[in-house]
This record gives sequence, structure tokens and C-alpha cells, in this order.
Amino acid sequence: MFSVYRSLGEIPAAFGPSAVTVGNFDGVHLGHARILREVVQIGREHGWITLALTFDPHPTKVVAPDRVPRLLTSIAARLALFEQAGLQAALVLPFTPEIARLAPEEFVEQILVEKLGARAVVVGANFRFGRNHAGDAALLGACGRRFGFEVRIIDPVIWRGKVVSSSAVRQLISSGAVSQAAHMLGRPFAVEGRVVHGHGVGSRETVPTLNLAPETEVLPQRGVYSTCTTDPDSGREWPSVTNIGYRPTFGGSDLSIETFLLRSLNGPNPARLSIAFWRRLRDEKKFASPEELRTQIWKDVAATEKFFRRLRAAQKTTIAKEVVS
Repeated sequence: MFSVYRSLGEIPAAFGPSAVTVGNFDGVHLGHARILREVVQIGREHGWITLALTFDPHPTKVVAPDRVPRLLTSIAARLALFEQAGLQAALVLPFTPEIARLAPEEFVEQILVEKLGARAVVVGANFRFGRNHAGDAALLGACGRRFGFEVRIIDPVIWRGKVVSSSAVRQLISSGAVSQAAHMLGRPFAVEGRVVHGHGVGSRETVPTLNLAPETEVLPQRGVYSTCTTDPDSGREWPSVTNIGYRPTFGGSDLSIETFLLRSLNGPNPARLSIAFWRRLRDEKKFASPEELRTQIWKDVAATEKFFRRLRAAQKTTIAKEVVS
């Protein structure tokens, strides 16, 4: 069972021994996934608890509030991805001024060693920790020798000559390059939130849509996308076409996220949605009439259906090759 601790006080007495990784893990991209796999492997080899230590809020909100990045994933999404990676536990450490003031050696001794019983610590090559980011991978290694835990430093993942990083993923998504972002994430970027009432004009004039109030801080660039929409409560899933924009054909002024499901609901309207962005179809534009917009939507639907047919065929080919090999 996956355990979540939301303070140091919740950590059981004599916790460990453990294999631990530390970081923000925003997006949980391929670089993070490589680190998590190493932690899980070490834990299996030794029978140790596997745990990720992450922070809430993002440390820059405390130490440099003018440089706080927009987050790719909520804490809830991050924890779900940790569990999917095979970790047994996570510590969501409240990042307070007191934590920020800990010297690197104090952070290691008080939290990693005394609280978490770390026997192995796995981090990326650019890992920084402790007051004023004074700690680095070399200092962590020295602490490991002092306190008796192994340190493993994981090299970054490179995709098309670029280092996979949270900032690189943010840039791709914000520019609408969701297909490229998916390569860095190892999955399509998803936006989750509550279903809210729209203005109703689009449903009357074109096609019925579900409207999302996003909880994600990063959104793809305005435009129309081939997506997959999921009800996280029931697991129901639909291919979909999603528009992010201001509904210029209807004189909209507020940014909206509207998703048109390409299959029937087969049940009640969902209270929440998760929309995975697979491919950008086009820019949002103002049409001369609702009829013109409706015609374009059906072209978008046809392009999306074709895309998912090709995707399914490629996935079947990959599975067949794996079975043969």
C-alpha cells in the first residue's frame, strides 16, 4: 500500500531502512522517472522502503517568491505518479522558513538520516539542497560517507539533443508543442479540474461540450487539440477534441477549456475531468458564422479519429514486436 506523510511528525518512529530520493519532481518527466526507477530497484534488492521526498509549496515560493515557476502537476497528481512508478511512500514536506534555514548537513542528518533512516539516496546531477542551495551532489556524497548511506547520482535524460527538465516541458506546453512535451514526459500532458457550466451558446449552435475549470497552473497555448478525456472517478474515457481559448465566434472574453467527446457518455455527467493533450490541430480562429465553425469542428473530429486510429495501430505493432522478441 502506498503511504503519504504530510509532515515530519507523521513519520513513524524507527522508519526505515529506506532508499530515498529528494526533489520537486514537477511534471514527473523522464529524468525523474529514471531516478524513481533506481530508487525502486535499490529497494527491491535490499528489502528497503522506497520513498520520495517532495515539497509543498515549491521552495522558491519561500526563498524567491518573484521567481516561482508555474507548476505542471498538482501534489495529488505527483503522488499518483509516484505510486505508479512503484514507490511505497512519499513525504510531502511543508517547505517553511525553518526548513529553508537548515544547512545542507543539518537537512541530511535531521531529515534523511534520523527521520527517514536513509541507507541510499538517489538524486539528479544538478541536485541542490540546504540553506542558499549550498549543498550539491559532491557534498551529499560526503554526507553519505559520514552518515553511512550510499549516494547515487543519475545523469540527465537527453531527448533530441535537449536535457529533459521541468522548465523545458513548461516551455513546450506553453507554446502548444504538446506532442514534443509528451516525449519528455513519457505520457501526454494532462489538465485536471472540475466540470463547470458554460454559456450554452456553443451547445445550441455547434456541438455539446463539457467545460473545465483547470487546477493546473500551466496550460497549452490557445488552440484546438486532439485529446483523450477521462473521468477520474469512474475511469470512463473518451477520445475528444478540446479547444482552449476565448470563443471568438461567440464574442467570448474569458479563457475557457471546452472538450467535445467523440463517444457517448454512457452514464451521468462527470464531476471532474482529466484531459490528456496528444496533438495540436490548429489555432483558434473567429468564424463568420456558427455553421462555419460547426463544419470546422467536424473536420477536427475526423483528423482526431484518424490520429487515434494510427496511434492504436502503432501500439499494436509495438506490442506484437515485444511478444515476438
